[in-house]
Formats: sequence, structure tokens, C-alpha cells
Amino acid sequence: MGYIFSDLRLDGDAPVRAQPSLGEWGPVEVPATSAKKRGRMLAVVLFVAALVVLVVAGYIWFRVIHG
Repeated sequence: MGYIFSDLRLDGDAPVRAQPSLGEWGPVEVPATSAKKRGRMLAVVLFVAALVVLVVAGYIWFRVIHG
């Protein structure tokens, strides 16, 4: 089973233009895991905020229409 995990080259057959440039310690200009986590959390927060705004606007619209 060790042969399954022996290839650490994760870019595989991707074209060179799609591969990150490599520095001394690894890929260069690639976002860190913490930055990706913050981005995911921000996306969830913005989605929930937009959903709340739509629900509140719909409720207000419903109350105005039905008096």
C-alpha cells in the first residue's frame, strides 16, 4: 500500500502555466491554509447575511402588501 502515497508531486499532469512556482521552501504566492479558512468563513458569513436581508425584505414587503 505504500506505493499509493509515494508520489508527493500533487500537480501531476497539470500544464506548467497552472503549476505554482517553487521557492526554496515550497510554492511561492500560494495562499496559506489560515487565509483559505478565513475566506471560507467570510463567504459563509456573507451568504448568511445576504439571506437574512432577503428574508427581512420579503417579510416587510409581505406586511406592506397585506396591510
